[in-house]
Amino acid sequence: MPSEPLSQKEIEDRLRELPGWAFEDDRINRTYRLDTHFAASALVAHIAAVQDELDHHSDLTLGYNTVRLSVNTHSAGGLVTETDFELAQRVEAIAPAHAVS
Repeated sequence: MPSEPLSQKEIEDRLRELPGWAFEDDRINRTYRLDTHFAASALVAHIAAVQDELDHHSDLTLGYNTVRLSVNTHSAGGLVTETDFELAQRVEAIAPAHAVS
């Protein structure tokens, strides 16, 4: 069964637990800054592994030394669900190992 969309208040409450994340255009987003392109690329590979494990994928953009995630749930009409926050929390858990700023 697909995840149910979260209310605006639920999204705001959950975002308080995830500094650096924001809600816009029916998606939660975060940009990570790293020291080098190689470090950013390594973070992308690690995030891709987490996404495959969860079977939930974000739009993932690699810049020179930045990584941007933007996520919502397609099966919930392109709205934000608990699954999106689960992915965000998992990414937050691995980010420190990549020396993000």
